[in-house]
Amino acid sequence: MPDRPEIVCICGSTRFVDEMRAANRDLTFAGVIVVAPGEADELITNEQKIALDALHLRKIDLADRILVVNPGGYIGESTSREIAYAHATGKPISFTDPSDQ
Repeated sequence: MPDRPEIVCICGSTRFVDEMRAANRDLTFAGVIVVAPGEADELITNEQKIALDALHLRKIDLADRILVVNPGGYIGESTSREIAYAHATGKPISFTDPSDQ
């Protein structure tokens, strides 16, 4: 038995917030520690987006693997950067919709 539960970082477009919440819930009930993107109820500034993007890379650093939430196979620019970062750091990557991966 591992010393601690697996840590999974959820990545994906904020347009899929409901799907990311569902993945978070499912993983949590499966005994996984989930690290997820921050959420904002209002528009954020460009400076805030840059800071949140950098923070999310640190979340990937903490994770054992990443789960990309990509309904319909959609992967945007920020998520592509996160996937490339995870790949470069040797993190395993899985997708909720692996049909085009």
